[in-house]
Amino acid sequence: MHKSMVDKDFCLSSYIAFRYIWKDGADFAEGFRHCNYPPIPEKERIPVKSAEDMDREIRAQFEQLYRKYQHIGILLSGGMDSANLAAYLRPGSHAYTFTTRESSVFDQDVQRAQSYCRKWDLEHHLIEISFQDYEQFTPAVIRHKFAPVHSIEPQILKAALEAKKDGVQLMIVGESADLIFGGMDKLIAPEWTLDAFERRYTFLEPSLVLKNPVDMHPLFEHYRKGAEGIDHLRFMDEVFAIESSSSYLNAFGTAWLPYYDPYARLVMADPLDMERVRSGEPKYLVRNLFALKYPGTPIPEKIPMPRPVDAVFAHWNGPTRPEFRSDIPMERLSGNQKWQLWCAELFLNMLDGAI
Repeated sequence: MHKSMVDKDFCLSSYIAFRYIWKDGADFAEGFRHCNYPPIPEKERIPVKSAEDMDREIRAQFEQLYRKYQHIGILLSGGMDSANLAAYLRPGSHAYTFTTRESSVFDQDVQRAQSYCRKWDLEHHLIEISFQDYEQFTPAVIRHKFAPVHSIEPQILKAALEAKKDGVQLMIVGESADLIFGGMDKLIAPEWTLDAFERRYTFLEPSLVLKNPVDMHPLFEHYRKGAEGIDHLRFMDEVFAIESSSSYLNAFGTAWLPYYDPYARLVMADPLDMERVRSGEPKYLVRNLFALKYPGTPIPEKIPMPRPVDAVFAHWNGPTRPEFRSDIPMERLSGNQKWQLWCAELFLNMLDGAI
């Protein structure tokens, strides 16, 4: 058990840079412990060498799940990760896909998800996301984590609550496929220097937006390799994995709905073939599984789960609390970066009211 250490400036900088607080035991305020959730240890996972191995092991997992849960749903995007998992659901199961009236960011996801649902006879539900939903659902996931959150969390919470109304007892997701099977090729394929990877991975530079920024370089320094290199694959396995899994666990935990990721129980038996990744074939085992389940269907290009933040925060003027700089170049920030500032300010306001 790590001793709690109150360091508001560090926690705020860590959230701005990485979307979570990376140092165990650091907290925004006395009595409010934030929670990070590590992924399943590799020694507890099942090695797979081929798409056929994956098919067998995922099917076995679903057989076990259906012994415990009668009604299993799925968070279904337009990508191949969740499309593969949809193939193992019983006909009539509920599938949930995000949409919005704010922009067309979800349109391709919706069209593909509809085709998957038709193939497997799933009941398809569209979960509309708006700024009002962010206002309604973000405070709940903040309270559950005692920290500002990732922009996917209020979306997941809304979907989870809708699923519970539909009688879903367990939700299936495919969020760990990228990490385990060599996705995110733009991040893992290059041979990074430490400095270049630090610039690439930092989501928003704390010194650009905070009056009292704390240097986040020590986290990267922990993964230094040689004079200038970085073990970026280990960084992703340890740092990104915690940020990603914590977001899903927190959102579903807020809804009191269990969720399950079949990919998280697997591990590649052979080392990742970086030449295949670099030549345009990331997640080649997952791609081959998609070809098994959807023969003749073009493999969908990698699409991160969309969030309508670009449209929703297009005209937001930025934070006004004293922790933030007054000269933030809002016109240079992406929708996701604006979301982080909006969420951080909301959290600090809630903290003033003792959450």
